[in-house]
Amino acid sequence: MGALQSSPGEPEYVHLAKRTGFSFQQIGILHRRFKQLSHNEDTLLREHFRKIPDLESNPIRSQIIEAFFDRRNFRQNGEGTVEAIGFEEFLVIMSHFRPPSPHITEEQREAVRRDKLRFLFNMHDTDNDGTITLEEYRHVVEELLSLSGALEKDTAKSIADAAMLEVASISMGHMEPDEFYEGITFEHFLKLLNGFEIESRMNIRFLNMDTTTLCK
Repeated sequence: MGALQSSPGEPEYVHLAKRTGFSFQQIGILHRRFKQLSHNEDTLLREHFRKIPDLESNPIRSQIIEAFFDRRNFRQNGEGTVEAIGFEEFLVIMSHFRPPSPHITEEQREAVRRDKLRFLFNMHDTDNDGTITLEEYRHVVEELLSLSGALEKDTAKSIADAAMLEVASISMGHMEPDEFYEGITFEHFLKLLNGFEIESRMNIRFLNMDTTTLCK
C-alpha cells in the first residue's frame, strides 16, 4: 500500500475510505505525508517517527510510536508487533486520532469512542495480556487530565493517584491481605472513563499536520 498508484474514485481509495472514514482528499494528503516521512520509501520504520520534531516533547512519545507497529491496532485479532508498516496500516492508525464527524448518530459516536478507548487501552497494555496494571492506569488518567490543559501537572498527578486507589476498591471491594489485584480489563476501562470526552481530544501533530482538522 505504500506506493498507492490509484487515483481518487478507484477501488483502492474506496477501500481505504471505507475502512478509515477519511475522504479521498484526506487520503491523498496523508499519502503525501507518508512519503515525506518515509523519505519516499514504501514502508515506515520506528526510526522515521523518532526523527519527528513535534513528537520529541510528547510525554507519551514512545507509546505513540509503538502504537503504529502494534498489530492489534490495524488487524483484527492481531498480536505482537511489526518492524515496518505500509501506507494502509499508517492510515488506519491515523484514523484513531481523527475527530468524529459532527453528522454521525449517537450509536456511531459511541462506536468511535469505544474504538479510541480500545486504542488507548492497547497503548498501555504493553504486554498484550488484556489488562492494565494500577500503575499503568495512573499514567493513563494523568495523561488524559493533562490533555485539557486546565490542570497543573501536580494536580493531575494527585487526581490520578486517587483514581488508582479508587479503581482497586471498585474492582475488588474488600481485599484480603493475600489477594493480588491483577489489573484493569478493557470493559472495566470503559466504565472507569465513562463520561470523559475522548472523541475530539485524542489527536497528534507532526509534519505540520494537525489531526483535529481531519474531519469530514
